[in-house]
Amino acid sequence: MWPELSKIVLHASFPIDPDRRDEALELVDDLVEQSQAEDGMIEYRATTDVQDSNVIRFFEQYEDAEAFESHTETAHFQEFEAALPDLLAGEPEVIRFDIDSATELEL
Repeated sequence: MWPELSKIVLHASFPIDPDRRDEALELVDDLVEQSQAEDGMIEYRATTDVQDSNVIRFFEQYEDAEAFESHTETAHFQEFEAALPDLLAGEPEVIRFDIDSATELEL
């Protein structure tokens, strides 16, 4: 369900060095757990890609730009961001979507 206030959605993809995968997953697990408790956070999830288990994908929904900015200033985000260069095996991709409306589809 998409709350009415959904304004910002991020999709991020990080190719992780296979030799650092376990370390990356531990950091991601901690990041997700702490991020989900933040004010203004609608949803914060991470998963490994089904076709390449060394790619970690994030899906994030924020109530507004202020919630997103607050997230980037947290200690858990900054710890992950500082560790990231040593964990990567390629260029990350982060896409921000500013959403005016969304509709949940029936399948």
